[in-house]
Amino acid sequence: MLYWFTTHVEIVVVVLLTLAAALVILQQRRTPQSTAAWLLFIAALPWAAVPLFLLLGFRKRHSRYQPIFFREGDTGGPPPAPAHPLDSTFQHYGLPPAHAGQRLRLLKEREEAFESMMQVIDSAEDRVHALFYIVANDATGVAFVDALTRKAEAGIKVRLLMDRLGTVRGPHRALKRLRAAGGEVRFYSPLLQMPGSGHLNLRNHRKMVVADGARVFSGGMNIGEHYLGKGKMPEGWIDLGFTLEGTAVQSFADVFRSDWSVASGDDLDAVPPVAPATGSDATVQLVPSGPDTVEDPLHDGLIRALHMAEDRIWLITPYFVPTELLSNAVAIAARRGVDVRILVPARSNQRMADFARGAYLREMSEAGARILYYQPGMIHAKAGIVDDIAYVGSANFDVRSMLLNFETTLFVYDAGTVADLASWFAMLSEDCETGRPRDGMIRRVAEGLFRLGAPIL
Repeated sequence: MLYWFTTHVEIVVVVLLTLAAALVILQQRRTPQSTAAWLLFIAALPWAAVPLFLLLGFRKRHSRYQPIFFREGDTGGPPPAPAHPLDSTFQHYGLPPAHAGQRLRLLKEREEAFESMMQVIDSAEDRVHALFYIVANDATGVAFVDALTRKAEAGIKVRLLMDRLGTVRGPHRALKRLRAAGGEVRFYSPLLQMPGSGHLNLRNHRKMVVADGARVFSGGMNIGEHYLGKGKMPEGWIDLGFTLEGTAVQSFADVFRSDWSVASGDDLDAVPPVAPATGSDATVQLVPSGPDTVEDPLHDGLIRALHMAEDRIWLITPYFVPTELLSNAVAIAARRGVDVRILVPARSNQRMADFARGAYLREMSEAGARILYYQPGMIHAKAGIVDDIAYVGSANFDVRSMLLNFETTLFVYDAGTVADLASWFAMLSEDCETGRPRDGMIRRVAEGLFRLGAPIL
């Protein structure tokens, strides 16, 4: 009798939790792919799926993540005309407009990027704020933290924010020295969460060093030997970063201030407005994305850009597991005759992602896109060119970066920078092989399952 009663209670509890989870999923703003994947998972394996959904399933939780507040300076006149139709699109999402007259420098070599980052740190006269997904416990990570420590010892306000999962093995001794010197250190998104918080799956993937709100180092590079180490890595690791000077840096400072508030509970004062960079002609617009933005500006903006494309779409990404909407936009562009090229590593550092990308890359190839497999090693850069505009930042061309993680992407609207990025793409293409992904019935079935589970994985 007792066994029957407990079994009955267990079944009732599972059914109620399953229905509750399904109702929550149906009310959330999700892609059809994500909704179908979660509903199927919950229906098939409720015991595993419901707890996993409570930990990982929540995406936009504005009660915890308030939208970033951007402090745009008063220009004293009418707002400038949009630099591009995308500029207007992003402004409708509450993002700052594009800034002209900025000094932008793309960093394509690790040593050059490391030295440029250190110069940004050394240039700080009042404050230096750093945010990274990974700060590795190696020579590069220690050198980075020690540079911040020297600034703290000199009386500069130093704040370092790291993602708790990405930096679970950080340079602890160096961080201890930084704290002792007066620097503030915080970790974003602790690994242990209250059930239902939905925070564990939302990682801060942003990367930046902001000095005085006037200069920033950013892009796709974490802090570690693979990303910024000296000398040529045996596996041929390729990455991309940039430095930026001018009024657009204020947007990066605002993003950091928002993230710091979430991690520490402290509200930082806004940095004073900075003067425009002289003798510079870059036009840029920062597009942050994640739970702290209204809707999905990066994802939706890219979809609009892809549908507007008439000449070319050149993408560089380590992981190509897009949403169905992005996948369709790229495939349709290829069928329209747009020059679509997708440059990925022949073998990335994430074997599961390599397997999951197969179905998408095969679809792109069948639509007429060229798939370029980089042979010397790992491509960690995240960038793209669509006709006469470009973007570079921390976001991969995958579901996680587009809809889950906290990311920062810089859109570029000036011809000079776009041409520079196009030349780099062409140079990398020389070390690539073209072709279609491996095929076969078993592989297609397995890839189909990975594709269905992409929103969960």
